Amino acid sequence: MEMEILGERLRLYPQKAVFWPGKEILFIADLHVGKINHFRRSGIPLPVKANDRNIELLMDLIQATHPKRVICLGDLFHSHYNPEWEVFGEVVKHFSHISFELVMGNHDIMSEIQYSRKGILLHDELRIDPFIFTHHPMEEVEEGAYNLAGHIHPGVSLRGKGRQSLTLPCFYFGSCAGLLPAFGMFTGLARIHPKKDDNVFIILEDKIMKVNPS
Repeated sequence: MEMEILGERLRLYPQKAVFWPGKEILFIADLHVGKINHFRRSGIPLPVKANDRNIELLMDLIQATHPKRVICLGDLFHSHYNPEWEVFGEVVKHFSHISFELVMGNHDIMSEIQYSRKGILLHDELRIDPFIFTHHPMEEVEEGAYNLAGHIHPGVSLRGKGRQSLTLPCFYFGSCAGLLPAFGMFTGLARIHPKKDDNVFIILEDKIMKVNPS
């Protein structure tokens, strides 16, 4: 599935990632490495294998798209140092020809030295015309630019018969700003309310489907 914004083609993947062919950049948001173990330590029995699955999905995407850069739009890690940090570091080392970069999010609280040691470049925000990449959505976007962000973990609700509804993760593209779905598992969803002319793509396991905002 593809989306064109200001003359640039973006390829959307059901693994909750965006690839920009024109610049050979793979984007994800809100991986939250370590969140699953954080909850397990709190007594919430989330499956340990979900950690491995997140990394496997990322590696599959890298091998499918062959990017020059992999950029996470914030919350790459969930909080303080955890064992999954070393696992992600091995991924960076394995793909040493790729630049791994992070637009800082509210959960990315480790010191800059720790990121540097793993070969991860940091940005407060990143501008690659015509896009401005941030973690939190921008309140105002300058004319001629388009903001892509994470943080929200967007989802939309589909309604069926008998007042049944299901909220699914989605890609959201408004007139001047868009949202990437959270890449990590068990990160939750925040229901969004798109306008009539917005573009919304829901994620159904291994495929993407465009829906009309109601």
